[in-house]
Amino acid sequence: MTSGTEARRLARGLVTASHAAPAAVVTGLAAALAAALGSGWGTVALITVAVGTGQLSVGWSNDWIDAPRDVAVGRTEKPVVAGLLTARTLRDAALAALAVCVVASLALGLAPGAAHLVAVAGAWAYNARLKTTAWSWLPYALSFGLLAVCVVLAAPGPRVPAGWAVAAAALLGVGAHVANTLPDLEDDAATGVRGLPHRLGRRGSGILAPCLLVVAVAVVLAGPAGAPRPASWIGGAVAVCLALAAGAVTVARPRSRAPFGLSMGVAVVCVALLALATADIAVAP
Repeated sequence: MTSGTEARRLARGLVTASHAAPAAVVTGLAAALAAALGSGWGTVALITVAVGTGQLSVGWSNDWIDAPRDVAVGRTEKPVVAGLLTARTLRDAALAALAVCVVASLALGLAPGAAHLVAVAGAWAYNARLKTTAWSWLPYALSFGLLAVCVVLAAPGPRVPAGWAVAAAALLGVGAHVANTLPDLEDDAATGVRGLPHRLGRRGSGILAPCLLVVAVAVVLAGPAGAPRPASWIGGAVAVCLALAAGAVTVARPRSRAPFGLSMGVAVVCVALLALATADIAVAP
């Protein structure tokens, strides 16, 4: 095998293991919200680097830690099982990305940097242990909520995030967690993973995921002061439709990954709605 072929295999493995699509969505949403809050381009760039490398570290650490389980159940879509790279390579990549994340996060300032690093630590804790427990939802609630805290604290002026905005972000995170777990329930259970969705079962989790997403949309609509604008009602209706579609697909196609994509769509719409209410999501302390 030529060095060029090896490099391409390595690059393909790193991209696959990074969980690139959700990582890009989360990073893009954080940057977009920062821009909507009036952060300068320097801050937006730092948030993009901090969140992006944090997401890379989480994705790579997930496939590194899960490699023995993936091999045990023959998940050939995973790059380690497919022979594209080794678990050790993923470990080194995850630690390198984490180092960059720490520097970029702290460059935002002590408070926003600490908030983001705790969010990343929560995601690592999920990968390392919590995904196998009934508390599997907690890192998602913590990390998504703290990501909103980080972006607001990094914005200009002495402002803190409104509680309802943090709650909405946390609900979106837990909803995405449940939706993302559904296709792999049986494979996970075979290797001892017993997170909250596994304990609830496919039917219970299939109902819970869209319900959480709909509640998140309701919080985003009800949180800002005053009546929602027409654009907010339209966006909210779109988000609710996406959430309900995620539930319907879960029932019709249990192993489909579309519900997770639809939940990311709900998150995109909700961030757009938050951008319409920047005066209400960042308030004076």
